[in-house]
Amino acid sequence: MFVDDVKFTVVAGNGGNGAVSFRHEKYVAKGGPYGGNGGKGGSIIFVGDQGLTTLLDLKYRKKITADNGENGMTKNMFGKDAKDIYIHVPIGSVIYDADLNIVIADITKHNQEAIIAKGGKGGRGNTAFATARIPAPQFAEKGEPGETKNIHIELKVLADVGIVGFPSVGKSTLISVCSAAKPKIADYHFTTLVPNLGVVKVKDGRSFVMADLPGLIEGASQGAGLGIQFLRHIERTRVIVHVIDMSAFEGRNPIEDYQKIIKELKEYNEELLLRPQIIAANKMDIPSSHINLQLFKEAYPNLKIIPISAFTKDNLDELLYEIANTLDTISINEFTNSKVDEVVEYKFIPQEEPFHIEKTAEGIYNVVGPVIKKMFDATDFNREESVKMFARRIRHLGVDDKLRELGVKHGDTVYILGYEFEFFD
Repeated sequence: MFVDDVKFTVVAGNGGNGAVSFRHEKYVAKGGPYGGNGGKGGSIIFVGDQGLTTLLDLKYRKKITADNGENGMTKNMFGKDAKDIYIHVPIGSVIYDADLNIVIADITKHNQEAIIAKGGKGGRGNTAFATARIPAPQFAEKGEPGETKNIHIELKVLADVGIVGFPSVGKSTLISVCSAAKPKIADYHFTTLVPNLGVVKVKDGRSFVMADLPGLIEGASQGAGLGIQFLRHIERTRVIVHVIDMSAFEGRNPIEDYQKIIKELKEYNEELLLRPQIIAANKMDIPSSHINLQLFKEAYPNLKIIPISAFTKDNLDELLYEIANTLDTISINEFTNSKVDEVVEYKFIPQEEPFHIEKTAEGIYNVVGPVIKKMFDATDFNREESVKMFARRIRHLGVDDKLRELGVKHGDTVYILGYEFEFFD
């Protein structure tokens, strides 16, 4: 079963909490802080695997969750880091953040890794906070929460050559006689439902990967028929081979068919027309094809047109040599649309301010922001010393000064991330 589009949620593990502990050993004078740091939460990492050709393994998974890091322990023992989870996906997979509609990673190489959801950092134990002024801190950090993302994965087939054309023009027959691929071929009006890949070997020793892509129909760029399911696969190819039925089977017009295909490609993505194009004038074993071929050449004198018969295997070598020669002139990465190599994650979102203050419907100020949230999540509000440390941190960040500017006075109620606090001046 070929699956090229899936959606699910990934949840990275939280970091372990730091420990609050003190030395209580016989013959050890004055003890001291003894709490270790928490371990890192597990990350969700996607890995390109050239042995996979479908996203079927992920189709029925709703959520993938990594383990949390272990909490720190006494005797300065660090908590154990959680294991990362590695998810293998086919080469050509594009991973999107479904909520933000941005690309997180583009997997174009075997064993390429991309961290999709990063595990939380472990909290520091009280030993890490010991200073000359506070030799025995009675607080520690909680571990950072791991990232949670709703993701959308699209598989865009990676092939050197994409075969395009209307249904029943002979695309599947062509790839079946040129390679070891065995697509379903019918003697009635029929279209391929999924891409078929085949390795084609030219007689001079060169080889390339050819993809028989689902048949186009008019309106595909707007979603008609297989629509986008077809068109996204051709984005990866370096050369486009148009298979056109020159016999004008069922009253078709080869010139109009070519015009319609070009129109659909242009409306989907104009850059597709920058790729080299080769016309495979198929079904030349039928007598009426020769007249139509002559008319087609007159209409498009500058196109590379190779007359063939996929059924009788006539003139296939000339077509394969032409494809191989064209591929030799194009860089292997020229049209892969790859925007990442070993880069783990795109950063398209402008960096937010450390905090900002909103006014609720009740007229109470609420302090929010990424830095505030990070400090809040790291604070153990069950320990007074930890709360005091949180207060000092947000004061140094400038929150107190901003609240004063807004008219907040001693004893007033303010919210921090929706939680109620009393303002002390």
